[in-house]
Amino acid sequence: MDDIANVKENFENINNNFEYDLYISKVRKELVQKFIDYQNTMKYLMADAPIATLCLPPQTEKALLDHGCLRIYDLFDLDFVKVKGLGVVRIRDLTARLDQFFSML
Repeated sequence: MDDIANVKENFENINNNFEYDLYISKVRKELVQKFIDYQNTMKYLMADAPIATLCLPPQTEKALLDHGCLRIYDLFDLDFVKVKGLGVVRIRDLTARLDQFFSML
């Protein structure tokens, strides 16, 4: 008789532990996603500055403005090769300036 009661009690404990583990797993996934969202939001807030902040050469700045990039966050996910007027040297200078900008933050 005691064995049956112990089995039932252990089964309930195992079930509760399993449900708790599932809940903790779900909370962890949500926390990771919220942290990623927070990082992205902060990245865009930090980059909410005019292109002129990068102190780029006038030709590079004009090419970016002609392409429709007004703020630094407009450069995120932008393929610089597709921007008319940017060559290898200007792209290298632009990425160096972006690195400097973000290293100061």
